[in-house]
Amino acid sequence: MPESNGAACTVAEKVKPAASPAAEEPAAIAGNISYHAQYSPHFSPLAFGPEQAFYATAESVRDHLVQRWNETYMHFHKTDPKQTYYLSMEYLQGRALTNAVGNLGITGAYAEAVKKFGYELEALAGQEKDAALGNGGLGRLASCFLDSMATLNLPAWGYGLRYRYGLFKQRISKEGQEEIAEDWLEKFSPWEIVRHDIIYPIRFFGHAEILPNGSRTWAGGEVLNALAYDVPIPGYKTKNAISLRLWDAKASAEDFNLFQFNDGQYESAAQLHARAQQICAVLYPGDATEEGKLLRLKQQYFLCSASLQDIIFRFKERKSDRVSGKWSEFPAKVAVQLNDTHPTLAIPELMRLLMDEEGLGWDEAWDITNKTIAYTNHTVLPEALEKWSQAVMRKLLPRHMEIIEEIDKRFKEMVISTQREMEGKLDSMRILDNSNPQKPVVRMANLCVVSSHTVNGVAELHSNILKQELFADYLSIWPNKFHNKTNGITPRRWLRFCNPELSEILTKWLKTDQWTSNLDLLTGLRKFADDEKLHAEWASAKLASKKRLAKHVLDVTGVTIDPNSLFDIQIKRIHEYKRQLLNILGAVYRYKKLKEMSAEEKQKVTPRTVMIGGKAFATYTNAKRIVKLVNDVGAVVNNDPDINKYLKVVFIPNYNVSVAEVLIPGSELSQHISTAGMEASGTSNMKFSLNGCVIIGTLDGANVEIREEVGEENFFLFGAKADEVAGLRKDRESGLFKPDPRFEEAKQLIRSGAFGGYDYSPLLDSLEGNSGFGRGDYFLVGYDFPSYIDAQAKVDEAYKDKKRWIKMSILNTAGSGKFSSDRTIAQYAKEIWGITASPVP
Repeated sequence: MPESNGAACTVAEKVKPAASPAAEEPAAIAGNISYHAQYSPHFSPLAFGPEQAFYATAESVRDHLVQRWNETYMHFHKTDPKQTYYLSMEYLQGRALTNAVGNLGITGAYAEAVKKFGYELEALAGQEKDAALGNGGLGRLASCFLDSMATLNLPAWGYGLRYRYGLFKQRISKEGQEEIAEDWLEKFSPWEIVRHDIIYPIRFFGHAEILPNGSRTWAGGEVLNALAYDVPIPGYKTKNAISLRLWDAKASAEDFNLFQFNDGQYESAAQLHARAQQICAVLYPGDATEEGKLLRLKQQYFLCSASLQDIIFRFKERKSDRVSGKWSEFPAKVAVQLNDTHPTLAIPELMRLLMDEEGLGWDEAWDITNKTIAYTNHTVLPEALEKWSQAVMRKLLPRHMEIIEEIDKRFKEMVISTQREMEGKLDSMRILDNSNPQKPVVRMANLCVVSSHTVNGVAELHSNILKQELFADYLSIWPNKFHNKTNGITPRRWLRFCNPELSEILTKWLKTDQWTSNLDLLTGLRKFADDEKLHAEWASAKLASKKRLAKHVLDVTGVTIDPNSLFDIQIKRIHEYKRQLLNILGAVYRYKKLKEMSAEEKQKVTPRTVMIGGKAFATYTNAKRIVKLVNDVGAVVNNDPDINKYLKVVFIPNYNVSVAEVLIPGSELSQHISTAGMEASGTSNMKFSLNGCVIIGTLDGANVEIREEVGEENFFLFGAKADEVAGLRKDRESGLFKPDPRFEEAKQLIRSGAFGGYDYSPLLDSLEGNSGFGRGDYFLVGYDFPSYIDAQAKVDEAYKDKKRWIKMSILNTAGSGKFSSDRTIAQYAKEIWGITASPVP
């Protein structure tokens, strides 16, 4: 059915259309919105409901962004600074409207303008769908980094893929999690600008061959095209706007076989078009099959090849204007950052382009590649350190496999000739792993370490683990290659725009709004930590955020929660190492104890609402069982009239950036409870702390540094330390682990069927036994359970003392200055990339 807003008048009758791309006054902005509704039409003329109003408003804002983007592009072209190119398989951008008008400083003017059409800006912003370009912390970090690059006026670009259906949209049913395709591009995105002139050929399969002059080339196979879509990224209170360039895969009209189509062979006729659509259809397609593995590798290569061809094109475009015009200048003009191992193929691809396309010899190409590329490691989990089958690599990318083999051979020769004492360790250090002759693989992390000039971890603890354990053998060869760059978050999206009440308080008490771009100023709050007036304002702001959160929960789950209860939140990707299972077992134990209490005892309890959100990967069975368990526990607890005044358990469906922007400001306790040594950094912990939320957590990732900054007394610590974990696992294998009775009680209550008839044995069995696949409690849930329960009891007591709790909350915000992505990016720029600010004049 066509949509109608029931109004038989055009938008032009409300506000006269007048193109005014740079408008900053409400009346002129309204005219520009009306202009877009009429002359950039996407809907029928009489339709101007909230959705149509959003698109017209977004296109009006985009006019500002395009103007700044053009000026920034021309400025960089004219001044020719060294530029950074950030390659990432994911970007978790979130909604763009609020962020764009906020960074441009025109929020108030746009709010007034849309009122002329009878709308509130906040309501229109709610019409926007989150861009489905990412999944978790890796993608959100990349998006924070782009915001900081633009704000710091750095010459930088992001490169990614334009996924049509994202990872998936999560729906919760009685069966648990269901996955359906994201629909963010079902109509269109008003922010992206297709660049029909920026298109590059991408080859797959084929063979490597030797030319008459002795050089090598790659021929045959199938060739698709990479088409560029640009998303402008505005800096905060600056004229600079940089670009996130997303690649989409296309086949050409020539690839459509008209003869076959007219012969009734419809699928065969459009075979290459269908393959092109697959590449950017879904983020992280299932890789259990050979086809799935090939598709993932195709995606990774597609991103790397398109991006590097674009980078080289832009270098050559300016090369003739430079004094020497030599390829040796390339690393002085280009820095490439690999965000984890997904873009590792940038290394052999840059070598291939320099040698096969540009005619350079191996030594010169290797020198350029090594000086250009840097690598960020985000994980120590073995399954996340990518290893690709050599057979799959050779089949899909035969020329790259040759180059990787040569890099491996030369690395081996270098170690034997210069580091003889390392020869015994070479097998684990090499890029090619042939230890299993049936399944030889390429170790992508090793390829990154060997080939890049800098390797960095993302938190102090994580970087130390890289140097002392994961990459320890490389350290003696390259002692200066390894850095730490503790992650950060943008304070614009994660406080200024998502928590307006708290932002106003900060500006009032700090007597400046400069904290938005200089987060260290938050330390000025410490001297007011005991001020009763600040306490009253702080509590009022938190309550407003909690009420907003309660409304969201009611809207999406139908569950009513009490804003006067303690809001306890864990939102992140569902994974056994992140230990949502520990959280829900703790809630089950709390429920059991409440059931055993008398009415008088219950009156002394701290009421609590436990909220858990996150997506479980579609093929990760135990993670999906955890999602179901949380929902099953909630269904019982929330409908128990004896208990639901004291405890509620809610699973927040379809967690994404926009949901986080509601949950984080309303949170009072946040759980960051991964097994120590397994979370590289975490960034949601920083977002919660910045918004005055107290953390309960292990000494893992950035928790260590957050605790140092906010004060040990303002952080609820529990659990084993990272350097104890290996020993505890050995003790478990030796049968030395003795489970706490409380842990046994919680598991037994689930096994008893108290939360429904679903068989949770496979999930709970992972916590049992001493060893074996899927057993032995690898993530130490049982070991950490007693200290976790004890820490939660301390939380309950602290929350009863409102004055103490608010002070803890204030000091968490006051201690968050270090965790700005502006600080992180400034360090990357100076210490890894060698780039400097280039503000548009």
